[in-house]
Amino acid sequence: MEEQEIRQVSSPAVSAPVASLLKSLAVVPSAATPAIIDCVLVSSSFSPSALFSLLLEAFPGAAEPLQSNYILSYTSSLCHLIKKTRFQDGSMRQLIWRVFLPLLKSINSDDSELFNQVNGLFCDLVSEIQSWDLLGATLVPFCLRSLGLIIGMPQNEDLATDKWRTSDVVEQGSDDMALGVLPLRIVSHILMSLLECAMTCREEIQSVGQTLINGGDSLECFINKLTWDLSGLALGMLMQGSEYRSCAMHLLLPVVFSSLGKLSLVTIQVQGSQYSVSRACFSEELWNCCSSLFTLGHLERLDAFSILSLYFSRFYEIEDFDKLSVDKTTYALNIIAKKEFWEEIRKGLVDKDAFVRKQALYILKIMLRHYSFLESQYGGCCSGNSAMVVENNKINVSSATPSSVSVTKREKWADTEARSLGVGEVCHLGYQDLDSHGRWKVFILLYEMLEEYGTHLVEAAWSHQVSLLFQSRRLISSSSKLFSCEVYESQMENLEAIFSWLAVLWERGFCHENPQVRSLIMDSFLCIDWENLGTYAQKIPRSFVLGPLTRALNDVVHHKDFGIKGVYTSKTIEHGMKFYHEFSRQWTLSDRAAFVRILSSVLLSDSFGRAGLMALASCIASAACHSDTHSGSQGCSDAELKSTQSRFLPCSSADLLDSLGIIIERSKQHFNPNYRLKVCAHVLKAASSLINIVEVQLDLLLHFISTVPREFTDHAGSLRVMVQKWLMQSGGTNLQSSDTHLHVMNNLINFPSSFIMQTQTSASVAFDDEDVDLWGREAQRWARVLFLVITEEKHMEAVFMFLQKCSSCLCKQDSCKEWVPIKFLILIFAFVEELQVGRRDTGYSSTARFQIDSGILDHFSSLVISIYDKSTETFLPLLEELVSYAKLVSPTFWSHPVVKDMQLPLSVKGKLGGPSQRRLPSVMISRVLQAIFSIRTVASIATWCNDMARGKISDSSFIFLWNFSWKAIRSSTYDLEVGAEISLGMYEALASVFKAFSTTFTNFHLDFVMQYNKTLLPNGEVTHLLDPLVLTFLHSTNNLLANGQLTRSRRAVLMNWKWVCLDSLLSIPLNVISKGHLKSADSLFSDSTLRSVFVDIVESLENAGESSVLPMLKSVRLVLGLLCSNMMPPIITPHGVTSEMMLQLAQSSWILHINCNKRRVAPIAALISAVLHESLFSDLSMHEMDDNKPGPLKWFIEKLLEDGKRSPRTIRLAALHLTGLWLLYPATIKYYIKELKSLTLYGSVAFDEDFEAELSENHEAQIEVSLLAQSPDHEFTEVFINTEMYARASVAALFYKLANFNSIRGEREQKDAVLSGKMFLLELLDSVANEKDLAKELYKKYSGVHRQKVRAWQMICILSHFVEDDIVGKVTSNLHICLYRNNLPAVRQYLETFATQIYLKFPSLAAEQLVPIFRNYNMRSQALSSYVFIAANVILHESELAIQRKHLNELLPPIIPLLTSHHHSLRGFTQLLVFHVLCKLWPTMIINGSDVVSLEKKCFEDLKSYLAANTDCARLRASMEGLFNGFDPRTSATPTGIFDVQKEGSEFECVPVSLMEQVIDFLNGVREDLRYSIAKDSMIIQNESLTNNGKGMAKRPDGNAKEPHATLKDINLDFQRKITLHKEARSPIDANNEITTSDVEFPRLISDLEKEDQLFGSVLQARNRALDTIRQKQQQFILVASLIDRIPNLAGLARTCEVFKAAGLAIADASILQDKQFQLISVTAEKWVPIIEVPVCSIKVFLENKRREGFSILGLEQTANSTRLDQYSFPTKTVLVLGREKEGIPVDIIHVLDGCVEIPQLGVIRSLNVHVSGAIALWEYTRQQRQKLS
Repeated sequence: MEEQEIRQVSSPAVSAPVASLLKSLAVVPSAATPAIIDCVLVSSSFSPSALFSLLLEAFPGAAEPLQSNYILSYTSSLCHLIKKTRFQDGSMRQLIWRVFLPLLKSINSDDSELFNQVNGLFCDLVSEIQSWDLLGATLVPFCLRSLGLIIGMPQNEDLATDKWRTSDVVEQGSDDMALGVLPLRIVSHILMSLLECAMTCREEIQSVGQTLINGGDSLECFINKLTWDLSGLALGMLMQGSEYRSCAMHLLLPVVFSSLGKLSLVTIQVQGSQYSVSRACFSEELWNCCSSLFTLGHLERLDAFSILSLYFSRFYEIEDFDKLSVDKTTYALNIIAKKEFWEEIRKGLVDKDAFVRKQALYILKIMLRHYSFLESQYGGCCSGNSAMVVENNKINVSSATPSSVSVTKREKWADTEARSLGVGEVCHLGYQDLDSHGRWKVFILLYEMLEEYGTHLVEAAWSHQVSLLFQSRRLISSSSKLFSCEVYESQMENLEAIFSWLAVLWERGFCHENPQVRSLIMDSFLCIDWENLGTYAQKIPRSFVLGPLTRALNDVVHHKDFGIKGVYTSKTIEHGMKFYHEFSRQWTLSDRAAFVRILSSVLLSDSFGRAGLMALASCIASAACHSDTHSGSQGCSDAELKSTQSRFLPCSSADLLDSLGIIIERSKQHFNPNYRLKVCAHVLKAASSLINIVEVQLDLLLHFISTVPREFTDHAGSLRVMVQKWLMQSGGTNLQSSDTHLHVMNNLINFPSSFIMQTQTSASVAFDDEDVDLWGREAQRWARVLFLVITEEKHMEAVFMFLQKCSSCLCKQDSCKEWVPIKFLILIFAFVEELQVGRRDTGYSSTARFQIDSGILDHFSSLVISIYDKSTETFLPLLEELVSYAKLVSPTFWSHPVVKDMQLPLSVKGKLGGPSQRRLPSVMISRVLQAIFSIRTVASIATWCNDMARGKISDSSFIFLWNFSWKAIRSSTYDLEVGAEISLGMYEALASVFKAFSTTFTNFHLDFVMQYNKTLLPNGEVTHLLDPLVLTFLHSTNNLLANGQLTRSRRAVLMNWKWVCLDSLLSIPLNVISKGHLKSADSLFSDSTLRSVFVDIVESLENAGESSVLPMLKSVRLVLGLLCSNMMPPIITPHGVTSEMMLQLAQSSWILHINCNKRRVAPIAALISAVLHESLFSDLSMHEMDDNKPGPLKWFIEKLLEDGKRSPRTIRLAALHLTGLWLLYPATIKYYIKELKSLTLYGSVAFDEDFEAELSENHEAQIEVSLLAQSPDHEFTEVFINTEMYARASVAALFYKLANFNSIRGEREQKDAVLSGKMFLLELLDSVANEKDLAKELYKKYSGVHRQKVRAWQMICILSHFVEDDIVGKVTSNLHICLYRNNLPAVRQYLETFATQIYLKFPSLAAEQLVPIFRNYNMRSQALSSYVFIAANVILHESELAIQRKHLNELLPPIIPLLTSHHHSLRGFTQLLVFHVLCKLWPTMIINGSDVVSLEKKCFEDLKSYLAANTDCARLRASMEGLFNGFDPRTSATPTGIFDVQKEGSEFECVPVSLMEQVIDFLNGVREDLRYSIAKDSMIIQNESLTNNGKGMAKRPDGNAKEPHATLKDINLDFQRKITLHKEARSPIDANNEITTSDVEFPRLISDLEKEDQLFGSVLQARNRALDTIRQKQQQFILVASLIDRIPNLAGLARTCEVFKAAGLAIADASILQDKQFQLISVTAEKWVPIIEVPVCSIKVFLENKRREGFSILGLEQTANSTRLDQYSFPTKTVLVLGREKEGIPVDIIHVLDGCVEIPQLGVIRSLNVHVSGAIALWEYTRQQRQKLS
């Protein structure tokens, strides 16, 4: 800068005075520049024009950097000189082009302060010289054109911008072109400043009555032209990017609004054409821009609301309301009169963005203030008669004000705060006087409650106000009314409008951040009595019902009672059903169908939970089902009919079925079958009400019904009748149900022909597995629905005739229609499968046909029997045709020439294959599939006929299948992959053949097999019929696996078929024996064959796939069963199953188990039943080996239970099987004491719904679970099958059964049972007495330790039946140890039950052990309470009268002194028990005739009378009613007594509420009421001084103010002097003794006292100076924390106040300072910071006092008008009020505050901890104060 100045000085063009002037401009402020210029002009010969020219020439240009002060001073100098020149226009023009614009271009865009100052100087100059025409010819066109170029706006001939450049006053030049384009924000700011400046000049001129200069109307013309152009440019910028919109909103629009607000009409003349813009036109264009922005993204919506907010805030400024006239208040009606505007406001009020909601609310408030102004100015025209007429006889709104009878403390508090908000004011308006403005007031109040305040306040405000908006039916319209008033009133003039705004409140409530608020709003909405409110429900907006309400039903907050105890409903669902029913009451059938379709489609966009999906299905059913369902709208008026007919677009039945099917599919994601059943029931109910079967295509109907789980529609299914009724009825049309049934039946009968003869879509005739699977599913759907619809036997005749016709032509099909045979096979296979399912469900067979009792006869109707018989008759001749076709196509499996000549296509070689990807040419796939399905169909029909037509069946099918089996397994193995793949298909066919063998073997078949074996092996005798088949099968499959031609995935498929086939072969002996054809299985399989099979399985277990797990384990179970059954006698020998074999099996099967990713029920049950085989469990060597190592079964059980800790279903199935085996073989229990303890203490919070679903739906799971050992008490344990208590409930049932073993089982087994019970009891007692966790005394309620203690003592109570003389000493010793320890009541009640059982069983021990304990007066009170309970129950429940009297005489006397115990719970507990003993046994007490006994009798009578008549004792007994009388120690020690889920309060581990726990709760409640009463009285007395004092500080009794603790210490003093009197002075004076003090000593004593007084005075002065020093260092900041009650928060605030030297901390109760927790956290802060005691009821008084002292009263709270903490400037003297931890600051205190501040938050969580918030605010205050000082 200095170099520049030197250069300027040395320039010849600049004189020395000018150079000096330029130097001074760099250092002097701009305000002093005019005076300096005047001095230069006076002291030199320069004229203003000359000096201006010299300064102008000295301007360095925009390229050189300049200081800010130099720029301001230089600009100020030029502006001052222009004011003094004669030719101002020329100087002004030079200033604009050569200085002003270059300076603005050189200024940094971030230096807004410098820009504003330069721009301000220029505007001041313009205002003074009034050069508007010059600006219009120079600066304004340049800026406008720059703005147009920046935003890319094309030149428009209508804009004044393009006309001004052709004006005569504008000189032709290119100065503006050389400057280029200024930045967007600078250009906009210049134009805004010029227009504001012009408007200011106009107002000043009009205010003084002067005439316009420079041509008279140049200023007016300038304003009009600039307003015109800026309005157009602003609208164009709004449709640009966010940067341009921001510039238009913040700079251009405000000044345009201001100009249009002051000009009625803007008119310009350009080249003879006149242009004008009015406020209404501009408002219309502005709304069009906002409408476009609303349709775009979220940021555009934000900007649109900001624009509208700016628009209304400018046009409806509240300070100008009194200046507005009617015509001036109607120019914005073109926006507010639009329906779309109000719709956007409603959307904004419920937007997810809080800023959008605030903007929408702000706009609404501005408009309502305008409405209030109109009412006040033109009340007669606005609101005269627009009041609601109330029909009280129809109002029943559940959200009315709560009655005073059942008002809680919380409700009273909420009611008080609500009235402080003005709720009472609105309420007192009266229903008859509630006009439109009153209704708006109610709406705003409710919305602000939802947006800003706490839950309790929302509840209070809602209860007061919602009913006001309901209590109306029609409005009385006023004849004379302003149009502007009508616009506002139209939004509240009828029920539709009112409900549209109520929907806003409801939607906002449904989306509230607080779940309690959401629940409150939903309850208030659904609990309205819609049924008795006429058509109110139909007035609610459909968009609200289909959107927010439906989504809100998915909120889990509204379904807290859902799913409890298996009840899948809730109050919200029930009330929601009622509302949806009323909402759709007046609709036509088509409208309901369309509504249901839209409602169901919500699932496509939203994910619904369990409760939400149930709510949706329930509401859909309720909306669909109406008793008055009609195709038209009977009973409705013409207008209503017209409106209902246009509600929704038409909906087809196909679309409706698809949408309903989505609900059923989504329900399958939730595993509980009862839940899915209920959802399906609702969906079917809706479908049957809305859909006419006649209008639905058959394939759509079949597909929809197939989505319903078949277990619900099978013969015993709960929904079968519902589906049948739907398929047989007309659905509300004029068709008869018989016609509908005939229509559906005809379609089903015609389905087979259309299915089989349907032309293949592709050009090729080949098909693959995907085609077959698709056809199979289609055929299965048809067969399922066919058996649902059929009602007469004749309906099946057409189907049977078609099957016979097709079978006769099966071998004659044209080669061009190769899909016809396989489709026929698929169809008949699906038909037979459905027959098998029906027979399985009904249990019908040929042997049971004539054994059906009369009770089941209705279930097996004659129709079913006739269909089964007719099917069998049809299948018998059909079977021969199928066998012929199978013989024709089965050679595909061993056709060598075909295989050798066939190569694998290149398109298949690259594929890995899989379960459904055959690595074959397409033509060969078709042939293999035909062969597989021909064999499968023959096997299926043969199985059916064998079971249903005994004695009639032809044996040709069996012979064919047997020959096919041998030919298949003996066929050669190919060296090509194609041949190996064909062999794989052959084994797939063999699986169905062997399955048929497992059920169809008869004597004829056995004879045939024997003859076949003889022909097969003529030189050797086959004694075991099935050995050759099994061994050959294993050899064949193993060779195919070993040749390596199959890919890895296809080998896995072969392995699966291998084990399926082997499972079927091994099942043959069991079925043959069960049917009586053989007595034993040794004639079918040899031991060597079985061991070979066993070895093969065990070797393959570790590497088996998940699909092979179940058949392999079933094969293991069958092999072990056969090996054990073949041994005679049944003793395990080395030639049978050895421990080594079982260990290998256990290890391999365990590896298989842990490698499975999914824990399915069927494989787990199969694993347990296979390895823990019942036939082997009795062998003790399997549990423990000779070297004391765990046997194979024990090793496996240990692993199984360890895995069960992570898998609930594993441990449940293991517990079921093991307890059953232990009951059968009690001698094995001694090896598993540790495992029993693990089962007892096991607990998992997981609720495995999939477990119950698999048991109910999966047939294999049902079979495998049924094969497990039976539970000791199936009826008892079944209740807990899907809970974590099942394991220990099973163990409890086991030992309860063992304790009651009868002699039928044998003496040895009885001894084993007793021994096992004792061992387990002693183990558990030792654990609870000595183990670390179980012996703990300090533990939390519901913690893991608490649960384990409960579980252990529950089992010990069951084991009390095993206590005998040999162990009673050990038992009672551990028992007393545990009783003495501290335990929660839930645990202690089981100790008491167990002890009672012991003393009832051993009565001699009662007095021996209990009396010394009662007389041990140092015993813990909790232990004494338990012993009192034990003694009382021993006395009361002793069955023998003599022993009972003995107990009474020995145990009652030592209990009586405990009635006087200082411990309140022990005293009350003893009173309760003694009273029950005296009442029950008083007549049996033996009373002798002596005086002593008489006195005893009198004492007991008075004691009994006192306990009976005393009020407190009576209240205690009343609260315990039923608990003590219902207790029976004997039943309480049984499984049903302990695990009773019906007991009240037994949700936690089935633990009921104990008597002791009830007593403690009762006494605590009484004590709490007493404390509250005392504290309330004390608070009233304590606050009187504070209220009357007026200084905010409690006074001492002596009248002195109670100083804070910190003022009593002086840290600067280094000495301490104790002021004491001499010993003589302190000695008491005895009147009888002489005074020994001499006269000389007394003056000395007085002198010493005077010195002490002087010293004391100096100390006080020093202390006062120290206090002043401390006070000076303190900040004038007081923190009010009286609303906070948590000690950690108060202690933390005290510490924070001390750190930042706050002037005081106000708390509600100063006694909290003595709390140990407070002192630990505060770290002595309370000693250094002034603590002020301000009770809650005195906060207002304290704040008013501080306001009078000059303090500003602020609150730290989130409200609608809160200021961000970083944007607020704290006053020096500040009082900051903190709110409660949850509710915040009460509203009545908010009204006292001067303002509220809030901490800006970026995260999701709504608020900070109150201590953290207070610390942040105090630091911000401290930072600002330190900044002021610096």
